[in-house]
Amino acid sequence: MVRYFTEDIKFNYKERRRTSKWLKLVAESEIRRLGDISVIFCSDPYILDVNLKYLQHDYFTDIITFDYCEGDTISGDLFISIDSVRENAAFYKTEFEEELNRVIVHGVLHLIGYDDHSEADKKEMRSKENYYLSLRELV
Repeated sequence: MVRYFTEDIKFNYKERRRTSKWLKLVAESEIRRLGDISVIFCSDPYILDVNLKYLQHDYFTDIITFDYCEGDTISGDLFISIDSVRENAAFYKTEFEEELNRVIVHGVLHLIGYDDHSEADKKEMRSKENYYLSLRELV
């Protein structure tokens, strides 16, 4: 089950049902089951605080993923900075909704086991993001 929350911002996410169906499709396509995923929309200052407190990283980011997966069931918390998503959408000249969907699926791909530390990993991650973004139109 996917649940959606906000922390320290006002943000009305209207795509909950569709996104939940889409993430179930992503999980099943990767031979995984969708467990409990919390998507927490927040601000840059909030995500910076999470980054410092739990990861000892002193920088802003668009998403922080906490993995609680067990076996083939994916579960975790996705902290998503709406501020950073807006900035990235402007920088990459894309729609906010597309960038938000990319960040959400990026977090789920981390839960599935994909990484983005090396250039090869980044290329594979981007390819998976693009593929699953194209499948979003099916739900």
